[in-house]
Amino acid sequence: MELDASGWSGDGAFTQLLIDALRGMTDVQFVRVEDAPASRADAGFNFISNEVFVRFAAPGVLARVVQGARPMTLARLHAALTAADRIGPADYADEGMLQYLRAERVVAPYQTRGVKLVEMVRVYQAGTTPRRD
Repeated sequence: MELDASGWSGDGAFTQLLIDALRGMTDVQFVRVEDAPASRADAGFNFISNEVFVRFAAPGVLARVVQGARPMTLARLHAALTAADRIGPADYADEGMLQYLRAERVVAPYQTRGVKLVEMVRVYQAGTTPRRD
């Protein structure tokens, strides 16, 4: 799998979990990770928003004919990620996007108040036409 993380700051533990899970999938050919413009921080919270674009490897003609291999889809990726350790089902899924939302409270050493860390990750299939609503 080829990874392009040049547009990603590296923030987001769950985003890293997703990337690690995608690395182990043979049907995933390319992954691009980017910071989304919705990310922001305040005194009591930190909101991280990342976007992941996935391009799937197309099975060869021989694999399709002999083994009946089907091309990977976003729905099949969702099923695989649902079964993956520490990932689980998406909080929202449709034919064009998977969205995960994770929240945790982080208390730094020697601090009494914590910060709420909210991470939203959206997964799209790369190379598809954009949806307009």
